[in-house]
Amino acid sequence: MGSFFMGETDGWTLLTIVGMAGVTVLARSFFFLSEKDWVLPHWAQRGLQYAPIAALSAVIMPEIVMTQGALIHTLQDARLYAVLAGAGYFFARRGAGQAVLGTIVSGMAVYLPLHIGLGW
Repeated sequence: MGSFFMGETDGWTLLTIVGMAGVTVLARSFFFLSEKDWVLPHWAQRGLQYAPIAALSAVIMPEIVMTQGALIHTLQDARLYAVLAGAGYFFARRGAGQAVLGTIVSGMAVYLPLHIGLGW
């Protein structure tokens, strides 16, 4: 670990790391520097309500439709049925209370038996 900082790291790399750390700290504490209360516009508040599900979709979707960089080419894939079960639960609940948790639980309840039991 000592060799990383001693011999291999030049001044520009250290300056870059310190600069990036400074920008990160400044950006994350920017809202604390002002004495006025910050109020987001209504459109921004509404947009942020969809951020968690959008991020989850962006992470999960490639895993659902692809295997090792190629599209799924068979219906014997437990992920497809788990997605259908989870989506069915979510839309049946119409997003009411604990819909995301129930979606995950119902999807896993279908995925695990198919994946472990049938080897899909």
